[in-house]
Amino acid sequence: MTLRLALLAGLSLAALTTSALADPQAFDAVLTGHAVLPAQTFAVPPADAPASLAVSGRFTAEGANAGRRVDQLNAIFDEKTGLSRPFVGQPVQGFSGIRALGDGTYVVLTDNGFGAKANSADAMLMFHIVRPDWATGRVDVVKTVFLKDPNRAVPFRIVNENTAERYLTGADLDTESIQKVGDHYFIGDEFGPYLIEVAADGTVLALKDTVVGGVTYRSPDNYAVVMPASPDKPLPEFNVRRSKGFEGMALSPDGKTLYPMLEGAPWDAKAGKPVEKSGRAVLPIFTFDVASKAFGDTTIYYPLEDASNSIGDFNMIDDHRALVIERDQNAGGDWAAKPAKLKRVYLIDMKATDADGVVKKIGYIDLMAIKDPNGVSRTGSANGVFTFPFETIENVDRIDETHIIVADDNNFPFSVGRAKGKADNNEFIVLDVAEFLKAE
Repeated sequence: MTLRLALLAGLSLAALTTSALADPQAFDAVLTGHAVLPAQTFAVPPADAPASLAVSGRFTAEGANAGRRVDQLNAIFDEKTGLSRPFVGQPVQGFSGIRALGDGTYVVLTDNGFGAKANSADAMLMFHIVRPDWATGRVDVVKTVFLKDPNRAVPFRIVNENTAERYLTGADLDTESIQKVGDHYFIGDEFGPYLIEVAADGTVLALKDTVVGGVTYRSPDNYAVVMPASPDKPLPEFNVRRSKGFEGMALSPDGKTLYPMLEGAPWDAKAGKPVEKSGRAVLPIFTFDVASKAFGDTTIYYPLEDASNSIGDFNMIDDHRALVIERDQNAGGDWAAKPAKLKRVYLIDMKATDADGVVKKIGYIDLMAIKDPNGVSRTGSANGVFTFPFETIENVDRIDETHIIVADDNNFPFSVGRAKGKADNNEFIVLDVAEFLKAE
């Protein structure tokens, strides 16, 4: 039975399932690997990219200069991190989505750039093949692929509209999740939210709007959402909050179905609050058929522990169970104004749903309480306990029957979670979670 049929079967039995929102079990995690890619790691743009993309971060000024272009290198100083921008090159950072390729390498996705559509027009969109060396603690960037739209598959105006290769930037799309299907890649976006198919060389092949069960899902950054020319006109409608699009996207083991999931609960305009099911804020999990390139009508829901939380990544481990990162919006230790509290990897059962289609949370591991009895950590352990106190933790996948990989999105050059006054690195960790992965 395919996962899609299994999900439908699960929904038909929903009335018999009463434990979907029962308290999930806590499991231990033991650190077995730790590798770090330094925050200040940069990629050189392709030779055929516009010369302006040789420098990035020109639109990231804040305060009185917000929105103004700053051309002078290192003219914008950030007291929080001690770093200056604009930079020469493109930061290799902000990993938001990971997939194990089975040979010790992983595909990771750089997200929109500097955190917003308005400040990321010179941030190139790209994904990478990386190889962590657990013995040395280094991470090798094997290959970088830049996204481009020479065939004009993107149906709206982009920053590099009138160039030959039409390289995409963080002002065009906010790429947050990735899956490899055959020789192609499917990428989930937050601005639309859109689902994008790209070739191995980064060429966009198709962009799909999100229409499910007759409902069109749009954020304020969707190209079809246009502000009125007059303040007395009604504001345009949207049902996905800004930066709450397709943060996670799983792939069925047979490679036939994608499961895009929103980062935050959609907005219920009538109720004036996020959508709720079974008394909890929930995130829709949609289906997308790879062969027909179409969204299905089946929707199930992931329940958040708190409506203010977000998910970070989403990957299947078999035909019905999946890993989901759930996190609060905080970062840092006791020194921080708002220290990190809830940073977890949940194991969910997508067949075990309640009457509202809400999936069961089987168990979780606490990323703020990872055991490190052998001193594997290269930083961040105290008294045998390792923490992962980053605001955005957006990468998780299973490596084998007993281990998973987790990585942060370091939001370079802004996030400070590991150490006060220092920009976060890209950290990759391997966790032994044998009992967690066996849980049903």
